[in-house]
Amino acid sequence: MNTMTLERRRLDEAPPLTSETMVAFERVQKTYDGRTLVVEDLNLTVRRGEFLTMLGPSGSGKTTTLMMLGGFEQPTSGRILLEGQAVERLPPERRDIGFVFQNYALFPHMTVAENVGFPLRYRGVRGAEAARRVAEALAMVKLGGLGERRPAQLSGGQQQRVALARAMVFNPKLILMDEPLGALDKQLREHMQVEIRKIQQNLGITMVYVTHDQSEALTMSDRIAVFHEGRIQQLSDPVTLYDQPENRFVAGFIGDNNTLSGDFLGVEDGFGVVRLADGSRLLTTGAAGIPGSSVTVSLRPERLGLDNGTRQGAENRFPARVLDRTFLGDRVRLTLEAFGDPSLVASLPAADGAAVTPGGIVTLTCRAADCLTLTR
Repeated sequence: MNTMTLERRRLDEAPPLTSETMVAFERVQKTYDGRTLVVEDLNLTVRRGEFLTMLGPSGSGKTTTLMMLGGFEQPTSGRILLEGQAVERLPPERRDIGFVFQNYALFPHMTVAENVGFPLRYRGVRGAEAARRVAEALAMVKLGGLGERRPAQLSGGQQQRVALARAMVFNPKLILMDEPLGALDKQLREHMQVEIRKIQQNLGITMVYVTHDQSEALTMSDRIAVFHEGRIQQLSDPVTLYDQPENRFVAGFIGDNNTLSGDFLGVEDGFGVVRLADGSRLLTTGAAGIPGSSVTVSLRPERLGLDNGTRQGAENRFPARVLDRTFLGDRVRLTLEAFGDPSLVASLPAADGAAVTPGGIVTLTCRAADCLTLTR
């Protein structure tokens, strides 16, 4: 049984519970119409103090999963445990969970301090104690001194900070965040990614975050669960997820990627050998297919280089015609035709690609270790 089959079995089995388990989904399923499963046989644990991101395209089941954890949806079957306690039938207010929504959900008629203090008032915390906690929460998100303003007087980034402070003010066990940065511009979104991650690490709080933005997930997460069609396709730390995708969907969804179709010929000198559409042979690593079986080779654009006589250790060398060249500041992006495929992409340091022009022929190199064979 190969590694991928073993990993699939692990994802399909209920995970073991330990003292470090904050959240556990056990064989959770969700359907709205009794026929189509939006979430199918979900088994997942979230560790105490972890930043776990649920990543996937629209309709993949990630937001439904978050809503079931938060108590806004109930699973059709299966169990959801929070610190070992089954919570799938508990209402949201009894789960001790903070929630940050995409649209902030701030009360426009309340001040910032009143918005942040609302969960405390609901829990019966008032007076000096409530004021102290509100001040501490606003200080955490660098909004001290803005407590008397109304939400409309704040920028989008500041409103998002208010929503985060409100989710933290009652010291919840867990904070859930549903596409919280989607309405912000690129620069502010990237700044808030760093700020949220810093707050999470400083407090040691457990966060479960939903996004469809791959770079956001890679930047912020301890682990990422990639969803597709109601199932987790891969659950890994960001580096493993990027460098070692376990199937064609993950390889195509996470970051820029070249996917080359071919036939697996066998193993030579410890490397897999794949014959591509034009008859070229590529040395690869990864899952070993059955000789003669169809496979996909995953190859990141930045793992391709030009053969300039200095690139060492690259087992693969092949000619390519340059179709387009785009200058991106520190890098150059090339679109090339190779292996009979006119959509190959290479991302090179700007200095390496400075002399490359469209219409020219170049020799590309890549290591076998960077050519990952996928069998599913």
